[in-house]
Amino acid sequence: MRSGTSYKIWAAGAAALLLAGSAAAGNTGYPLVLTRGSRLMIAASINGHPVQALLDSAAEATLIDLEFAKQLNLHSSSTVTGSGSGNASFEAGMVPGVQLAALGLTLSDQTVAIVDLKDVGRRLLGQRLDVILGREIFDAARLFIDIDGRRIRVLNSDRQPAGVRLELLTEHGVETLPVRVEGEAVRAAFDLGNGSGVLLGSKFAQRMHLLTDGRPVTTARGGGLGGETARQTLKLRSLEVAGHEFQDLGAAIDAQASATDVNIGVDVLRHFFITTDFQNHVLWLESRR
Repeated sequence: MRSGTSYKIWAAGAAALLLAGSAAAGNTGYPLVLTRGSRLMIAASINGHPVQALLDSAAEATLIDLEFAKQLNLHSSSTVTGSGSGNASFEAGMVPGVQLAALGLTLSDQTVAIVDLKDVGRRLLGQRLDVILGREIFDAARLFIDIDGRRIRVLNSDRQPAGVRLELLTEHGVETLPVRVEGEAVRAAFDLGNGSGVLLGSKFAQRMHLLTDGRPVTTARGGGLGGETARQTLKLRSLEVAGHEFQDLGAAIDAQASATDVNIGVDVLRHFFITTDFQNHVLWLESRR
């Protein structure tokens, strides 16, 4: 089992993201490509240069591969330390004043991070990865996402979406939604960059005695940014999301200090039609059943 690609960046005085978006007419649909069955790719552009980008709702800022950044003549103004879901931290060069475009949205004056994405692309996608498009696109507009239908579109905000309405809370730069794990109410990261399965923070797993209650525990390789790592894996007896109960669900333990209690990604979210509204901190999940 491998984790998603989500990451965190920190540095003294790091600049806040500037979100200046202009949208095309609402309800225009765009293709959503599933690479290796669970990695979401969309067409985007960086400073007008087209690129296929990995969509990651839990990435705090967009990441651009080092080699692709050289092609675009992007130069960092500062360097910060980042923490991914892999084995180690990494260095990221910060570039302000970048234009991001996707889904008919144009976001001007964005601050992006330049990192080496070769290892992540090879392990998670089996191909080159130039861009991980982060939460900026979610902050800019209400989005409808149908993972198995392979479509995504920008919605007008004057219509009431279908499905269960869930309040979002921002925790450490990531949006979280309420779920229940084996009857325990907890918040889970909404992570479309996680294409591998449920992740459980090690502290949460300890509180729930998930590693010591007699259930089988195995080890598997995982990790996104920061390199490959070994993780303990187990089966959750139940996970409830928006009234939909999943049983005997595989999960891996994320030992990173920055890990949320629970992280749900494509494997869980593909069972729903998804409407996101990060601006108003709300999410709607409509079961596909």
